[in-house]
Amino acid sequence: MYDDSRLDDPRVLERFDERLRYLAETGARVRREAGQTQSVVTEAVERLKETRPRAVIAAGPDSRLLRAVLEPHCPVPLVAWPNPRLPGWAGGLDLVVVLAPQGSDSAAASGVAEAVRRGCQVVVAAPEHSLVAQHAEGKDTTLLPTITGDGLATAVVVLELLHRLGLAPQVDSEEVAAALDDVAVSCSPFRDLALNPAKNLASAIAETTPLLWGGTVLAARAARRVAESIRTTTGRPALATVSEQLLPLLESTAPQDVFADPFADPVAEARPSLVVFDDGVDDADVRRERGEIVAAAQRAGVRTEVIASHAKGEVSTYSALMATGLYAATYLAVGEAS
Repeated sequence: MYDDSRLDDPRVLERFDERLRYLAETGARVRREAGQTQSVVTEAVERLKETRPRAVIAAGPDSRLLRAVLEPHCPVPLVAWPNPRLPGWAGGLDLVVVLAPQGSDSAAASGVAEAVRRGCQVVVAAPEHSLVAQHAEGKDTTLLPTITGDGLATAVVVLELLHRLGLAPQVDSEEVAAALDDVAVSCSPFRDLALNPAKNLASAIAETTPLLWGGTVLAARAARRVAESIRTTTGRPALATVSEQLLPLLESTAPQDVFADPFADPVAEARPSLVVFDDGVDDADVRRERGEIVAAAQRAGVRTEVIASHAKGEVSTYSALMATGLYAATYLAVGEAS
């Protein structure tokens, strides 16, 4: 059973020190990757700035994050291609971008090798001398030699390069790192429950089935990542999906019985809770969808929590929302630790 007193218990927190330390160092990893790749990015900009590709192909398993950021801004056609083989039309006029933070993905290595064979311009972010880096060797390849194995930090340095090539919105690695540092301070294990947004969120959704929703592409992606983390760290169900799928779940939830005794009926099915990821985007469709699901939650007596960020820049905001949720997922596990 969840016990929020564990969230401020040093002996319990010590058991989760490795995970909490990893979360706290996310901003530092972004800075390390930016420093590690700075000279390569500058050189690549000078070499590629006069050539605009026919299309950008974001390939590999992390391609959807690139698409989420690039799609509203990229001045050329953009394709997110998670499959190992490239689309048949890809060739020398196109730019293929691959994120491989670990560098050991054989499917990513195969896709990079195919892009090189076809004569595409290739940008690869992977550890130097890794499997993917070895398959990327070619005269039209830019290798960003990453060192942290962190997917977010890797994406940030690639997006910085694409911004300087006029293919992406402004992404500032220092702004992203600063936003992550702010989350690390506010969600620190040394900050008590009363002042800690992640601990508060964990306590609010404990012993419920969290339903997570984000109205924009990036907010929805952050919600999915956090739901995955909740499932992984606690073994409890958590669902992140679109409002059309959340509404029936909320509308079918019976109003809470104020006389119900959770201790007398411990096998009762966990009620849902609603977690809204608010990235501050003022969009009519987002406002409408949010209003519908929040109203449905209120009618059913379902508790609604909001994770909000006002960081500068959409990638910084996405990073802060996701980091806060990942801290909350960890504190859920802390509160349930035996």
